[in-house]
Amino acid sequence: MSHSLVTSKIKNHVLHIVLNRANKMNAFTYAMLQELSEAYTQLEADPSLRCGLVYANGDHFTAGLDLADVSKNIQKGANLFEEGNIDPLQIFDKKRTKPVVIAVQGTCLTIGIEMILANDICIAGENSKFGQIEVKRGILAFGGATIRFQQRCGWGNAMKYLLTGDTFDAQEALRIGLVQELSADPVGEAIQLAERMAQQAPLAVQATLASAKTALLDGQDQAEKDLMPMLHQLMQTTDAKEGLMSFLERREAKFKGE
Repeated sequence: MSHSLVTSKIKNHVLHIVLNRANKMNAFTYAMLQELSEAYTQLEADPSLRCGLVYANGDHFTAGLDLADVSKNIQKGANLFEEGNIDPLQIFDKKRTKPVVIAVQGTCLTIGIEMILANDICIAGENSKFGQIEVKRGILAFGGATIRFQQRCGWGNAMKYLLTGDTFDAQEALRIGLVQELSADPVGEAIQLAERMAQQAPLAVQATLASAKTALLDGQDQAEKDLMPMLHQLMQTTDAKEGLMSFLERREAKFKGE
């Protein structure tokens, strides 16, 4: 696979995952979905990578799925993502353990919102426009919006847009908590945020993310049971020792992910 539809680069322990179909408003073809999944799989597999960062070339993040192309593959029985790879939507297959920041601008429809919901933090351009418009096409959102939209934004806010297919602007997305910050330079802001995450102790970041996900998905009781075992495991790491020494020596820590 040429990986021309989703490109990637590595900088400061961050994997930049870039949607690269700007001439079609970054609408996802089936091949583009596979390339996205392969990029997430690279993030998960490479121990030197500590955080993912997703953004798009062009004026728009994504117009959603290229339904004509994606539908014909699904009708043939194909999975949305290749079995064994990381699922970027965190619904169908292997889950990720590393944090991902997402930056959006312009149009962000359907799978674009579901990517926001499947990742951890979103910085949006001030001109962004959002819509979960599947009901206008006679289908339902099948990439996680029906599951996560109400978790992130509250039942009423989620149902207002899931059941009408209405679009909404960046200020509304911020109000309901879909995005965490608005910026005139969302990619620049997201890069800074991802790099700050990547400067922290990688195993501690992953454990923190795992604990929060356990509380969300499996409940508070299970998360509480897991806390001390996770802490004990982290305290045996080289990074924990480096964290303590950097505190005592009043310097920046240099973490290795060990």
